[in-house]
Amino acid sequence: MEMTYQNPVISGFHPDPSVCRVGGDYYLVTSSFGYYPGVPLFHSNDLVHWTQIGHCLTRKEQLDLRNAGTSTGIYAPTIRFYQGMFYMTTTNVSGGGNFYVTSEDPSGAWSDPVFVDHPGIDPDLFFDEDGTVYYTTSWNQGIYQSRIDIETGQKLSEVRLLWNGTGGQYPEAPHLYRVGAWYYLLISEGGTEYGHMVTVARSKRPEGPFESCPHNPILTHRSLLKPIQATGHADLVQAPDGSWWAVFLGIRPVGYPQRHHLGRETFLAPVSWTGDGWPVIGENGVVHETMPSGNLRLQRVTSPPVRDDFVDSELAPYWNFLRSPHPDHGSLTEKESCLTLNGSAATLNDGAAAFLGRRQQHFNMKASVHLTFAPQQDGEEAGLTVFMNERFHYELAVIRIDGCRKMIFRRRIGSLWKVESEAPWSSDSVVLTIQADKEKYAFGFAGGGQEPCWFGEGECAMLATEVAGGFTGVLIAMYATGNGVRSVSPAHFDWFDYQALEDVVL
Repeated sequence: MEMTYQNPVISGFHPDPSVCRVGGDYYLVTSSFGYYPGVPLFHSNDLVHWTQIGHCLTRKEQLDLRNAGTSTGIYAPTIRFYQGMFYMTTTNVSGGGNFYVTSEDPSGAWSDPVFVDHPGIDPDLFFDEDGTVYYTTSWNQGIYQSRIDIETGQKLSEVRLLWNGTGGQYPEAPHLYRVGAWYYLLISEGGTEYGHMVTVARSKRPEGPFESCPHNPILTHRSLLKPIQATGHADLVQAPDGSWWAVFLGIRPVGYPQRHHLGRETFLAPVSWTGDGWPVIGENGVVHETMPSGNLRLQRVTSPPVRDDFVDSELAPYWNFLRSPHPDHGSLTEKESCLTLNGSAATLNDGAAAFLGRRQQHFNMKASVHLTFAPQQDGEEAGLTVFMNERFHYELAVIRIDGCRKMIFRRRIGSLWKVESEAPWSSDSVVLTIQADKEKYAFGFAGGGQEPCWFGEGECAMLATEVAGGFTGVLIAMYATGNGVRSVSPAHFDWFDYQALEDVVL
């Protein structure tokens, strides 16, 4: 019986994957944009089952997102291992540009950033056998390279054009490899939408000139009626048995016209080599949800628990702040076994609100929180949001208006903003619930031990990238705000449940 695995291998908003192997261990990083900490870091023993072990950017000295939009900040990273050291390079497009950080233990602390005066985005590090280090980026509709001093980040050569690709728009996501006598330059073209594709060129020298593969593109789903779309931004890795594999991003759109709201996810496919020495990803450039695992020795990992009761001294790695967190916005110690959020003047619409969220990773899911909140001044609000960006989100919340405490369900769709439902609410304690299928979200609230009173619905389509724009995906988040003034009433979240559901229709 042939063993198989399921794509995506990392679901939810985890785009632009890069991977490296050290012995029998694989390490993978993805983009994080305007969310903090930066650059999620995963570990696997089989390339299929991944566990998040932390982030590469966890300190203000490494990452400043104060001026970042939801889809700016940290763009595509690359992770590499060389002579006992891990290197992760990326771009903060909201300030600082290209840099890399290092660590001997990827699950521990990473260094302060070493900045590289090299233009562009999507940086790649390639360590040649003679010790020369090449830094390659996407810039000015081409792929550009320089040599750098890995100790200082200083350029040792001018930045020069390597390749313009095959003619598709936005040549980007470069990765350079040496396989045998050839240097292979892997890139993406077509933009990170439905025309996305992976192309490759090769040369006898890392500086080129590069010849284009006659079989390009080596991965694309453009114009194909497949459940996986927008495949691209790939990175290659060789397993201990000599087989080659590719990780890459893709989307799983739903409905017609097609749209996707979970974001760009991480997929895996085998790589074969043609008789004339060119790589091909998947089945002649096509991948499926169910794929043969070949000689990979699959090792299942334990899924995170449904409930986070906030008893640990640190947050689980799947939690995210919106932009750089303000130290006054949240605490795990203000009230025992609770996450406490203290609202500022900022709201979900306009700035760095007190916000802690996790990616929606399943179409069919249920998220619930137990909130204890006694607002003392008008405008104070706390609740649960389905958040795509500042202009596209739904929320279920407790708010004080004109001296009265209310439960509200609100929608923000572009320039349209409306409280769709409201009801009096007198208790300090409430359980808020969001349940989703592929088409809609249902919002409900309940007192202790009661079934939810379903209070409103929101279409998934209105939070899709095709409507909302940007490069991220939906997060389910706890938040608090004073709606223009600093809140004096803390919001205590006793627990947060996230549960994948069987295919259901609400």
